[in-house]
Amino acid sequence: MISPQAAKHALIIEDEMLIALEVESLLRDLGFATCDIVDNPDDAVKSAMAHKPDLMTADIRIVGGTGIEAVAAITDKLGPIPHVYVTGNPDMLSGMTAAPIVDKPLTLRALADACQRACAA
Repeated sequence: MISPQAAKHALIIEDEMLIALEVESLLRDLGFATCDIVDNPDDAVKSAMAHKPDLMTADIRIVGGTGIEAVAAITDKLGPIPHVYVTGNPDMLSGMTAAPIVDKPLTLRALADACQRACAA
């Protein structure tokens, strides 16, 4: 569970809307008050600049690039932000990141554990 002391905001970087909505629902169950959903790196950066997220979730393969590129561009501009990769291709991240990885299909427990690890880092 996320700490209740302040309203938390998440940025969901996902190009499959049904999955994005599922992630949003799960994050709200974990205590996030607001979520923005984007499907490409450019919109991810714009969204993060407009409302800095407390947590980001990112799929690897998205429209016009990758979630990896989106997260890197955002953290270059805003500094470290906890993030979790939510993907059906976890092998593509093998050895590339210390960020938690959640395999699709999602479960609340897997996402909760990953978010907790990301926020504690």
